[in-house]
Amino acid sequence: MSIRILVIDDEEVIRKSFLRALEDTDYEVETAETGEKGILKARENKFDLIFLDLKMPGLNGVETLRELWKIGQTVPIYIVTAFYDDFREQLERAADDKISFYLLKKPVDLDEIRSLARVVAERQVRF
Repeated sequence: MSIRILVIDDEEVIRKSFLRALEDTDYEVETAETGEKGILKARENKFDLIFLDLKMPGLNGVETLRELWKIGQTVPIYIVTAFYDDFREQLERAADDKISFYLLKKPVDLDEIRSLARVVAERQVRF
C-alpha cells in the first residue's frame, strides 16, 4: 500500500538518506529543509507519516510539531534527533498538551526507516 511521507530536516545529507532508504518502495516521499517549508507542504497535502528534525534554523522541531498538529496533521510524527536533552522541556510540554510523537535517535538506520514506513503503510496509523 502506498503512503505519503514528509521528511523535514535542515541537513541535505539526512534528507537524501531518507530518500535513498525509501527509493525502491511505492511510497511517495517529499522533503523540506525548514519547518516553515514543511508546514507549507503539510497544508497543501495530507501525509501518512512525518519525520521531523528538532534542531533547525527558524522554527525548531517542537514549534513545527505544534503547527503540524494545528493544521490537522495528526499522523505518526517521528522526531529524529541527536539533541533530545536540549529540547526535553519543550517536548514534555507538547506531550502534556496531548500532542503525540515518537522519538528516534540519530543516526537512524536505513532499515529502521523502511520498517517504520512499512508499519504505517500496513496499519494506516492515525492519532
